[in-house]
Parts: sequence; structure tokens; C-alpha cells
Amino acid sequence: MTTDQEARRRAAERSRTRADDRYVFHSWSAQGAIDPLPVAGGEGAWFWDEDGNRYLDFASQLVNLNLGHQHPRLVAALQAQAGRLATVGPTFANDVRGELARLIAERAPGAAAAGTDGDRRWRVFFTNGGADAVENAVRLARLHTGRAKVLSAYRSYHGNTTTAISLTGDPRRWPNEVSPDPHVRHFLGPYTYRSAFGARDDAEEGERALAHLREVVQLEGPGTIAAILLETIVGTNGVLVPPDGYLAGVRALCDEHGILLVTDEVMVGFGRVGEWFAVNRWGVVPDLVTFAKGVNSGYVPLGGVVVGEHVARTFDDRVFPGGLTYSGHPLACAVGVESVRTFEDERILDRVRTLGADVVGPRLREIADRHPSVGEVRGLGFFWAVELVRDRVTREPLVPFNASGAAAAPMGAVVAAVKERGVWPFVHFNRLHVAPPLVTSAEDLEHGLAAIDEALDVADGYAGVAT
Repeated sequence: MTTDQEARRRAAERSRTRADDRYVFHSWSAQGAIDPLPVAGGEGAWFWDEDGNRYLDFASQLVNLNLGHQHPRLVAALQAQAGRLATVGPTFANDVRGELARLIAERAPGAAAAGTDGDRRWRVFFTNGGADAVENAVRLARLHTGRAKVLSAYRSYHGNTTTAISLTGDPRRWPNEVSPDPHVRHFLGPYTYRSAFGARDDAEEGERALAHLREVVQLEGPGTIAAILLETIVGTNGVLVPPDGYLAGVRALCDEHGILLVTDEVMVGFGRVGEWFAVNRWGVVPDLVTFAKGVNSGYVPLGGVVVGEHVARTFDDRVFPGGLTYSGHPLACAVGVESVRTFEDERILDRVRTLGADVVGPRLREIADRHPSVGEVRGLGFFWAVELVRDRVTREPLVPFNASGAAAAPMGAVVAAVKERGVWPFVHFNRLHVAPPLVTSAEDLEHGLAAIDEALDVADGYAGVAT
């Protein structure tokens, strides 16, 4: 490229950046306080900005880029479908929509155990993303049971539409409570490291969390509750892996009272922890499952609800009062079909389980041993959290709950140190989350973890310093 061509390219990039500053209204942001990084391109586990600075994507963007940037098979599938049929309404049948529904149903919880007819246990209702998947799952549950209430955990995030944000437990719910869903109630899920129940280990935490949930169900009135909704593994709010037996206990509690169990797999479905759906790890079969993100790595917006046949039959002779113009969009579904095939051809689930157990987990535990600012590391597969503290004994978080401004500065300094080393982390409250694309090489995993290891020297500077 000549000097003049390079100058023109940079001028065009600056123009695009100015357009973003002037015209784009950004989500979850005070508009005058943001400075988004202008991204020019990406490949595999890496992306780069307009100045050529490269970053290892340890966040998979928003924990959705499971097969990485610009995967050639996904790009080719998108291009081929665009040339054949770019769009068609949801009232028509479409080959790639039907094929993706079949592939999902055959991999849904309990399908394999049911034998050759396992896929008949499930139908798939397609949406545009995770939030509207949750909205429609709740609608299905309420109409099926004839009940209104839905219970969800305080430490949760389910989306930013009306019912989904009401079900969300974290502080993003607070400013949205001007128009809440009036039939949502919250409970405390298991979190052994910061147990609200005084538990000493995971087994005790699971038992006490189940006892608490049972009491909430009793006090709310079992006959008024349509569903219990939970993230199979809590995502943004801590990568909280449920103790063995907890999900089975919730399933039994639901069965006892005719309540539907809805698992939110938007973040942890499609390989994130080495399973098609994370709930498969515990052998529990929900009634409804929400998905999005990793189903096609976000190349085209897509989500959905995997609907148990017993729920679907409610609408055999009764109209389901819901739908979306872009439900099961053929471009999105074509990428989803190719994604499933790529998962199997490249043995993605096996590599996530292996590298998660042999590389990511052990390396994070080594890092934790070396840094007094690390209170705990926890996770599975390619989904981990590093919880940072000022004091390992008292477990005081590095920054206060929902900190902002000066109070959040210590985490800001840690994050800056990670980015300076060419790694882009996912961050929430006092935690660094490790969630790289599932195609990330062992060498790149080591590179990213080494950057975190070095950056935690910054966090160690706050250890033992009282707030």
C-alpha cells in the first residue's frame, strides 16, 4: 500500500469513528462518558483496532463468539445462503430453519437417552436473541400452567426486555423497575464462596440453597407459580457452577408442585463448558431451555426456546399468541446449521473439556496461589471467573458491590493492565471472567493467562489495603 493509500485509509477510518461518536446511541452507557475501541477486523481468537493493535479476545465479545472471528465455514455458509434465499417470513417452511431445529432437538437435554425418538421430545421456537427467548419461554410457561408467578435468582441476568429485566437479579434491574413485570419473585441461589446460608462446602451449600428455595415456593404459594427460571451456570454474576445435586433438587421441587423448570442457556449453551447444553452435564431435563449467542456465534442475531413436547402440545388446538418477523431467519439458521457441523467435525466439545481441565483450570489455580488478591477461581470448560479481594480471610471484594467512579478504580487499573498486554477480558464487579472462543489454541490460552497473571500484580497492590 502506498503512502497516499494509507493516508486515505486512515482518513476513512477516522471518519467512521467520528460517525460513531456523533450518531450511535450505545447500550448500557452514559453517552458522554464512553470511548469505544474502533475495531477493524478479526480472525479466530484475535481482533484488532484501526491502528493495528491486536487483542486476544478473552471475552468472546459478549461470550457469544464461540467459533471465533471470521470462521471460514460460517462465513461461507452465510454467503451461500444469501445467494440462494436471503430472507423468508416465519409463516413459511424453510429448509435451513427446519434443519437447525432438528439438530438442536437431537442434542437437547435427555434426547440422547430417549433413543432414536429423542428428538421428538422437543420443538424449537426461534427468536432474535436471548432476551426475547426468555420473554417467550415465560409466556409459554404461564399459558401452559395457567399461573402467573415466575421465580428467578438474585444473582442473574436474563436480558433487557420487560419480563427478562424483571427476572434479572443484578443491579441492571433497578433503573428498569419503572415498568416491571408484577409477577416476578427472586430467591438466593448457591454461591459457596460467599454463602448466604453459612455453608462450609458445596454439598452443604446446595442443600441449604434448596431448603431456601423450597421455603420461598411455600411462602409464595406453589399453586401460583408457573416456572422457576435459572441460569444453569450463573454467567455475568460470577460463573457460579451449581453444586452437584442442586439442579436435580430444583427439578424435583418443580415436579412436586406442577411448576415448569426453565434453564437459561443463552451464555453457557453450545459448547461453552464442553456440552451442547450445560444442563446435560447433570443429567437434568428441564421443561423449557432458552438459547442464543453460541448457537451461531452471533454472526447473525439468533436465539430461541427449546420447548418440551408436553408444553408444545398445549398449543395443538390453541393459538400461541407470540411471534417475530425475523423468527428463524434463514441467514442466521444457515450459519447455525454449519456451526453444529463444525462443532462435530472439529470435535469442539472434546477440546473444550480437555483444555478446560488440563490448561485453563490448573493454570488459574497456579495464578491464584501466587496472588494474594485472588480469593477464588471457579468454572468449567472455557468459562471461568477470577474473584479479586482485598483480604483473603475476610473476603472483602477488591471493589464494592456495583461500584462506579473512584470506587471502581482498582478494577479499572487491573483491566487496563490486562489490555496493555494485548488481551481483552470480560469484567463484572470484582471479577475477571475468562471466556475465550472455543477455537482458541493452547498457546493462545497460555498467552492470555500469562497476561492476567502479570496484571494481577496491580491487584496485589490493593491487597491488605482497607477501603
